[in-house]
Amino acid sequence: MEPHFDQLGIKLFADGADIASIERLAADPRIKGFTTNPTLMRAAGVSDYRGFARDLLNLVPNRPVCFEVFADDLVTMGDQAREIASWGQNIYVKVPVSTTQGESCGPVIAALSSKGVRLNVTAVMTIEQVVQVRDALAEGTPAIVSVFAGRIADTGRDPVPHMARAAALLRERPELELLWASPRELLNVFHADAAGCQIITLTAELIRKLSVIGHDLERYSRETVTMFRNDALAARYEIPLAAVKRRRQRAVSAV
Repeated sequence: MEPHFDQLGIKLFADGADIASIERLAADPRIKGFTTNPTLMRAAGVSDYRGFARDLLNLVPNRPVCFEVFADDLVTMGDQAREIASWGQNIYVKVPVSTTQGESCGPVIAALSSKGVRLNVTAVMTIEQVVQVRDALAEGTPAIVSVFAGRIADTGRDPVPHMARAAALLRERPELELLWASPRELLNVFHADAAGCQIITLTAELIRKLSVIGHDLERYSRETVTMFRNDALAARYEIPLAAVKRRRQRAVSAV
């Protein structure tokens, strides 16, 4: 059976920090939310965190948008989270599962969630962390649990059963959504949907590949051959064949 995106129930969140790209993606009805982080923002040349957030929220006023704290102590982390949450009604504040020293962020997650702050708990990888986050999040307050399936795959572990286990652990908490983070290929959208995730983040590069889903493979093969030939011609590559022709002539003469 040919794959079809419209048969999937998973939501696509665009991941990035380039405002021009975000503006284009905001016009795409398939994109149900947006995420970013300090690393992506720095790579995009963002220097004013609040100004960037304001621009993004102006472009995306009615869909979830996730902005991340960057403090490394729980008190300041909580202060940053409350400030970020005040910027808009559609914000989910990204809080890491632990500090850089491995201290659990469970207490600040519990405190914020109990006050109605919608969180996106990020950098989650282990099943134990999923349980800790689930238990810390207040019942009834919407939240996202971002498990970095792509980074798990980078370690040589199959993320699909891992994510399926995480989904099962969150199933009795309908206000909690499981997010497949750091996908490595478009096939991960189908993996995430099958595992029971509610959300997957995609970069602009992966979003561009959505048009290829279900593409005829014979046609795709010809298009690929055409791409290689056209690029070789555009680059004006040459392979001198005089020596080859001489060898061929000598071989014919010897017969």
